[in-house]
Amino acid sequence: MRKFLLSLLVVALCMPVWAGAKKKADKDTNQFRYEIECAGNAIQGTYLVKVWTYSRKAAVAENQCRKNAVHGVIFKGYGGGQGCVSQRPMANTPGVETQYSEYFNRFFADGGEFQKYASIMPGTTETVKVGKEYKVGVVVSIRKDDLRRALEAAGIIKGLNNGF
Repeated sequence: MRKFLLSLLVVALCMPVWAGAKKKADKDTNQFRYEIECAGNAIQGTYLVKVWTYSRKAAVAENQCRKNAVHGVIFKGYGGGQGCVSQRPMANTPGVETQYSEYFNRFFADGGEFQKYASIMPGTTETVKVGKEYKVGVVVSIRKDDLRRALEAAGIIKGLNNGF
């Protein structure tokens, strides 16, 4: 019983520290400060991108890379290089992020749906200290076909066959 009470006390004392770090991470993530670039050719139906995420804590930045990679594919697109063809953003209509903000707040929430479409490639993490923060780069595989279908089903983007 003592061990149990002691462990509860430790958790209770550490909770504000964890909550503070999480709030800062959420603030960094909500700003979506990142760079996205092609990382090479991927298998059909996927993109292989390298995402550079900025944060005051390296571990936080690494955890946000998947979210930023999906955000980049949907709203930014990325340039060519390394034998890649540049990709336009999936949602290329201006203001779509604010128009569907409720959907995207749920989509990009911790444990949100974005996780289904991004996988970090093992052994690809790079960390660079830039001033008071870290710039963390990770190669992420994005399941673009599945992501496009989900956004079409939600009515956020038009299907590829609707243009003609």
